[in-house]
Amino acid sequence: MYRFAPSPTGDMHIGNLRAAIFNYICSLQDKSGFILRIEDTDSERNIDGKEKEIVEILAKFGIVAEQIYIQSKNLKFHRQLASKLLIDKKAFACFCTEDELENKKQKAKENGVAYRYDGTCEKMSNDEVLACEKPFVIRMKKPAHTMSFTDAIKGELSFEPDAVDSFVIMRADKTPTYNFACAVDDMLEGVSFVIRGEDHVSNTPKQDLIREGLGYTDTMRYAHLPIILNGDGKKMSKRDNASSVKWMLETGFMPEAIANYLILLGNKTPVEIFTIKEAAQWFDISKISRSPAKFDIAKLEHVNREHIKLASDERLSELLELDKKFANLARFYTQESSLLPQIKEKIEKIYTAKSIPSEFANDFETIKHAAKTLKECETYDEFKTELMSATSLKGKSFFMPLRYAITGDFKGPELGELYPLIKADIKEIIR
Repeated sequence: MYRFAPSPTGDMHIGNLRAAIFNYICSLQDKSGFILRIEDTDSERNIDGKEKEIVEILAKFGIVAEQIYIQSKNLKFHRQLASKLLIDKKAFACFCTEDELENKKQKAKENGVAYRYDGTCEKMSNDEVLACEKPFVIRMKKPAHTMSFTDAIKGELSFEPDAVDSFVIMRADKTPTYNFACAVDDMLEGVSFVIRGEDHVSNTPKQDLIREGLGYTDTMRYAHLPIILNGDGKKMSKRDNASSVKWMLETGFMPEAIANYLILLGNKTPVEIFTIKEAAQWFDISKISRSPAKFDIAKLEHVNREHIKLASDERLSELLELDKKFANLARFYTQESSLLPQIKEKIEKIYTAKSIPSEFANDFETIKHAAKTLKECETYDEFKTELMSATSLKGKSFFMPLRYAITGDFKGPELGELYPLIKADIKEIIR
């Protein structure tokens, strides 16, 4: 079972979408299932409406979960299992205040050593714990052995006991920390393979330790994806527009193209242009590069153009919100633009009234008048010859106003290539 577990705290990042796509592809390959879990336990950062938005964005990419879980609804299980760890002496109550911990961290910094929890509360007797009326958190006891796991991308990874430390699993307000909620939910929901960003590598031994403490023996497999770099070679952040999936969709990139490009990043694929379902025929998570992948907007634009060319008439009609009779015209304009809004604008300029610049106004009127009675012409050359004859115009006086009359612009594609796509409407267009 695979899962995608985003938090409803902001616009979906392309790194998160990439993880969702990879999890979904792998679930298609082994048919083990794919679930969506909204990790909403950090209530202070949650944004209203983001849960619905996450589901809607995934649907645009054809990613539909078999089950949707809301993490906060598992709170009773989080509390019960935290209590079990306390009873089994795998965890302990910690009464240290924030000020006390901060002082210890500061001393460690001054001494030039890494801070580690010193086990103060772990040494308390049962009677001392029961007698203490201070608020407390629950800490997991650090492992007594090296924690190891095999990463499908990074290989064998090991963490010595001191690298894990005694970490908090339940806060003083009786809500779970990220690692505890995540570890418990993956266990309860039958997740067997976790594909996520490499910033979670250090969380993995903690989550394995929690499940180990709860007696869970099923093997959990992992793959941690390298970060995505921006054009400057730095980790993509919210300051980079292209890091937002919502921004990319609104800018005019097709979901099919975005998915295609994210699968290409740091990967060697047998073909360049493909769909998610086609990728499921050959995708291998272990072949993803261990090195960071650099985001290239120009490459994404190229992939987008190719998907516009391959899209069905119905799909282009849906995305452009235009009649499907304009689908071929949309494909034609990929030679000038790679983004859907720009292509739509070019099509609409052809079919809307034009206000010709004054220097060509008279010639424009001459062409417009002559076009009304012009016979139907099969080819552009025939159309051009007939119109030139009817207007007695030539050179710049003919071609400039004609181009503007047809496209609404003085620059653009060869009219000879455009004409076959619009010849049925040519009189309406010029009029």
